[in-house]
Parts: sequence; structure tokens; C-alpha cells
Amino acid sequence: MTQDQNTTNDSGVVNTNPVIVGLDIGTTKIAAIAGRKNEYGKLEILGFGRANSNGVQHGMVLNIDQTIKAIEMALKNCYDSNPNLTIEEVYVGIAGHHIKSLQTRGDIVRQATEEEIRQEEVDRLIADQYRTYIPAGDQIIDVIPQEFTVDNFQNIPNPIGYSGVKVGANFHIITGDKNAIRNINRSVEKAGLIAKDLVLQPLASAAAVMCEQDLEAGVAIVDIGGGTTDLAVFYEGILKHTAVIPFGGENITNDIKNGLGVLKTQAEQMKIQFGSALSDEAKSNAFITIPGLRGMQSKEISVKNLAAIVQARMSEIMDFVSYHLKQVGLDTRLLNGGIILTGGGSQLKHLIQLTEYVTGLNARIGYPNEHLAGGHIDELTKPMYSTCIGLILKGYNDFENKNRPLDESFRKITVPNSLRRPAATETMGAAIDGVEFEQLSKEKKVNERKSLKGFMDSFKIGLIDLFKEEEDGKL
Repeated sequence: MTQDQNTTNDSGVVNTNPVIVGLDIGTTKIAAIAGRKNEYGKLEILGFGRANSNGVQHGMVLNIDQTIKAIEMALKNCYDSNPNLTIEEVYVGIAGHHIKSLQTRGDIVRQATEEEIRQEEVDRLIADQYRTYIPAGDQIIDVIPQEFTVDNFQNIPNPIGYSGVKVGANFHIITGDKNAIRNINRSVEKAGLIAKDLVLQPLASAAAVMCEQDLEAGVAIVDIGGGTTDLAVFYEGILKHTAVIPFGGENITNDIKNGLGVLKTQAEQMKIQFGSALSDEAKSNAFITIPGLRGMQSKEISVKNLAAIVQARMSEIMDFVSYHLKQVGLDTRLLNGGIILTGGGSQLKHLIQLTEYVTGLNARIGYPNEHLAGGHIDELTKPMYSTCIGLILKGYNDFENKNRPLDESFRKITVPNSLRRPAATETMGAAIDGVEFEQLSKEKKVNERKSLKGFMDSFKIGLIDLFKEEEDGKL
């Protein structure tokens, strides 16, 4: 997060919201996005930078020096897009196959049983879970309440205001390897930044692509990144399960490289341009010509063979998704919202059809423009930026729940032209990738607990009170 800053829009309304920065440290890319909410509760993008990631494998920082250089390059690009930015604090995404989760139960007996339950008691209940026994070498990243109980009352989303003798809750606890967490923090600090909070990447992606209807219907968010595929399952408005599957787009690229005997750069290019998740949909008589190395003859690659390799790996990933859904008993039609695919790997052709075939659930692509203000560049609507946009939303949830006073020293920051969609491509009341931009009513002031439930409730209560179409010209 940068220091609090304000601007005045065309209508004369002063925007006193802070600028919050999300930093997505991925296997293939590192992205830094700075955003601020406007008067309608939508995110305006004020800065955007990305860089190739070399020191990260399967979501884990292995080479700190290379990761620092990539973070600094992403920040430089972000500053180039908007020189008025000052970035000091960032919300950082975390993933990797070291991430684990477990379910716990906690209860406290109250002394003042006649009084209403206060936020301090809920905070104490949550804090108690940080003493849960976990294996040596692991560290608790987050404790997320699922549903509360007060005496004999069950399935209470928020117990504040109730009265009773005993208050308890079921919790979803996310843990990670201490060394992996330390490497992320060290990389961020050596790049001159402060890691405000570490957020599990599938939860950040879920925040960016989900709306109230998805949360109510029940969905599985499948974020296919470069090194891992992240899963978050929501049912009846509650986070039921999280998992990190240790396969992603890089595995598909390596499969193509080894299976077809080409260079990694060629494999990546073929995957993006010609790759398909269904070999039956590929033309059997289509071929790709690959230039020969150092005077050798060029090579003919069958598009159908390429699709078969992609399908094999994507089917394996979706089998893992099905396995995790069965683990929590949600592999049937209970998830009425189906599967939302996001992340860079979700852009593969025919992936929706393969997902529906393997899992038996409906599927769609989740774009991170659910909470974005109109008029931004098209690049930011790509699924690969879902995590970064979600990290900004997480930061705003923390900020709004604290209700802290704003500093009086502000700097004027406006959305630079480089981050606006060119006028030639603008459309009124527009839709990008089939998702309409919508305008929110002004947010209510909500003070809720710091948890994913509070995070998602903030969408229900604060962000998605009343949707209405944007008026022409307000992109």
C-alpha cells in the first residue's frame, strides 16, 4: 500500500481512498498492480508492471537474487506507467506445493453471558487457533472462520450481537513451509518493500473473479498458473476447501518440449498459438513447421499430436480437482456455480469442454474485471492477473475493516493515459470478453472480522449491494 492519497474526479468528488498494491510472485511472471477504489466501489488501476520470473519454481522462491531483480523490474515498469506513484507496502500472493490446510474447532466460555458478543471475543477465538499443533517446520498463514455457533444456535455467519454462554466456530487453517515463507519475505524486503500480508493465491483469485451469486450457488475456483494449479471451493457462502496442485502451464510446456523434441521457447509458443486441450478438436492434417537448429532440416509437428500432449497433462490436473472435490463431498451437482477457470493456463483452447467432461460440472472462464472500473487497458482483463487484482481487494478489505483515519497529507494521482483503453476501442456501457462493466452504489461502512468470511461478506454487504448498468460515457 502507498501512503493515502486523494484526487478529485470530473464530478468534483474527492477520492480519499488509499492506493493499494498487489504483488504476484509467480513461476513465469511477477506482476505489480496499484489500484484504488472510486466512488462506486470499483477499482481504478493507477499503475501496472510485470517482469519475467526466473527464480521461482512451482510457486516457491528458490533463487532469491533473481527473484529480487524480477520484483525490481516489475516495480520499475509500474513506476514507468505512472511516475507519481510511491510504493512502500504490498500484499503478496503465496502458493506452492508446500501449502496445506486443515479443519479445526474452537470454543470459548463467556463470563458476561447476558451481554452481547463483541468483536474482541471473536478475535480471541480466532487467535486461539494460531496455537493449533502443526508439524515442525510449518507455519500458519491464515485462520479462516467458516461458521459460528452460539450455545444451541448453529451455522451463524457472524455471532456479533448474539448473547449466550458459549461461542465457537469451525476453522479452515492454511499452513506453509517456514523456509518458503521466509524466502518470499526476504525477497520482498530486499527489493525495498514491506510485505503487508501474505495471501493464499487461490483466495485472492477468487476475490477477483467471484460475485455474490457465485458465492451463494457454490463454486470451485481453479487458478491454473505457471508452476501450480490453485483450488478454492466455496459452498453455502463458506470456504470449504483449499489446495495447491503441483502442476501448471510450465509442466505442459516441458511435456511438449520433451515429447516433440523442440526448444522450450518453441514449445511455449506452440502451446499458446496452436495448443488445444482436446485432441479430437485438432485437425489431423494440420502441421507446424519448426526451423532446424544450426543448419539442420526443419521439423514438421502434427497439431493433433500437440493437442494430445496438452490434453494428457490438463486431464491429470482436472483429475486432481475432481479428487479434491470428492474429498469434501462436493463432486456432485451441489456446486451449482460449477467451476471457474482463471490464471494464465485457463486461456487454452477447448479447456472448458475438457473440464466439464472430466469433472461433470459446468465450467467458465473467470476474468478479473468483476470489480474493475471501466476504461482500463485490455491487458488487465486477462485471467493471468486475477491473483494480483484480488490482492488489492484483500488490502481494501483490511483497510475498510480497520476504519482507520486517513492522513491529511495527500498527493494527487490520476489514472495515466497508458493504463486507459485507447479511445478507438472504447465502447459505451462496454463489455470485455463478454462481461459487462457494472456500477456500484456507494459502499456501506462495514466493520467485520479479518477473515476470508469477512472478506467475502464484504462483497455481499459492501461491494455488491446494488448492481446497475453504467451510464454511457462513464467507462
